[in-house]
Amino acid sequence: MRITVTVDGTRYTDEVEPRTLLVHHLRERLGKVGTVVGCDTSNCGACTVHLDGQSVKACSVLAVQADGSEVTTIEGLARDGELHPVQRAFQDNHALQCGFCTPGMIMQSLDLLSDNPDPDDEAVREGLEGNLCRCTGYQNIVRAVREAAQHMRPGAGPKAEQRGESTAATATAPSPSTAGGVE
Repeated sequence: MRITVTVDGTRYTDEVEPRTLLVHHLRERLGKVGTVVGCDTSNCGACTVHLDGQSVKACSVLAVQADGSEVTTIEGLARDGELHPVQRAFQDNHALQCGFCTPGMIMQSLDLLSDNPDPDDEAVREGLEGNLCRCTGYQNIVRAVREAAQHMRPGAGPKAEQRGESTAATATAPSPSTAGGVE
């Protein structure tokens, strides 16, 4: 089936098997390996991306369901070499250990901050409850989200991902041999 999807500001048109999960399309076909495959059951949240501005677990969405949509991955957040405020806050607050859950945590944090630009600790924990971390104990993650909230304008959330974008470029999906492989 032929789909067209805009990922991190670039439009891709590609043939996909109808049962291909969005997470596998992003990683294996488009080379967006920052979106990680965790549990494959939508329990861990490691594969969280934004689909039309809302966080989704990419292992629970078929690629064909994203046809005509805009997807933002962790790779699409930094602009002109500058980390997004949430990425910077995670780095500054040591809100990661192994880093496996970090892309999904950051993407879900953006969604949380879009809905609640000034969350308290409890609201952050509740907003991230669908994203699991096996290493950190969450305290530094909570601290990072609250710090990011202080550096973002109210309600920025996923809309902040689009700052500085002009029109989307168009590309054909890279062949599997040039897609960056699966990490």
